Amino acid sequence: MSYRGRFAPSPTGPLHDGSLVAALASWLDARAHGGQWLVRIEDVDGPRCPPGTDDLILGQLTALGLVPDEPPVWQSRRGDLYQAALDRLIAAGLAYGCACTRAEIAAAMGPRAKHGELIYPGTCRPENGGTQGRPVRAWRFRVQGRIDWQDRRLGAQSQDLATEVGDFVLKRADGLWAYQLAVVVDDAEQAITDVVRGEDLADNTPRQIALQRALGLPTPRYLHTPLVLAADGHKLSKQNGAAAIDIGAPQERLREAMARLGLSAPPVSPALGPWLAEAAARWPGGHFGSGS
Repeated sequence: MSYRGRFAPSPTGPLHDGSLVAALASWLDARAHGGQWLVRIEDVDGPRCPPGTDDLILGQLTALGLVPDEPPVWQSRRGDLYQAALDRLIAAGLAYGCACTRAEIAAAMGPRAKHGELIYPGTCRPENGGTQGRPVRAWRFRVQGRIDWQDRRLGAQSQDLATEVGDFVLKRADGLWAYQLAVVVDDAEQAITDVVRGEDLADNTPRQIALQRALGLPTPRYLHTPLVLAADGHKLSKQNGAAAIDIGAPQERLREAMARLGLSAPPVSPALGPWLAEAAARWPGGHFGSGS
């Protein structure tokens, strides 16, 4: 299958240095493989997405020369696809309704998963009595066992979903779709073969692979890039005040992004297009940067 990659920003704020690194890495990987590069706006959590931020991000990408090969898609317009996937999982006995509140889950003394969420103890699983007449608040995926997978940069990875994650949410109590289901459905529907994204999302991959297998969908290749850290050592993000990138000098911003990936950037060129082509020729795949 021909290479198809994607950059999938959440429009909670403009692109910053960290998200530019992810965007550039995914673009370079696609171009180095002679493939297509898509953009998907992951606005499934609508209340966190200020109006107009999606257009701002698309404008930033265009100014940087990172133009998708197909029109962008928006998760907020794809609810029917997610519902169809959830219906399939319910019919197969792989998803079930949950009536528990977060307070009730916390009171059940479940340990916290390494991604910060409570590990659901399975209270509403059908074999445990289901919701016992209480109204369904959310829908959860029934996890089973360990997922082993290979990352192009990080190497062999493994996670026991039952003990490290628990039955995770597919549709939230507020009616919004959970990221895990949406991204799996979208990657398959868009025929994505390669996912290149920041290392902070590596922990999500086993859940996504489990959903892909449950739905009979292909599993892409994964490459998780080094994170851009703030001065305090934490991941640079919109939540900790990362500033929007200055697109007035696009090659300078792109050169900085390549440096953060541990790569040698081409010298400044009179035109952006030739500079990007040279940058793609220098892309080393998964063998780059710290921790490679």
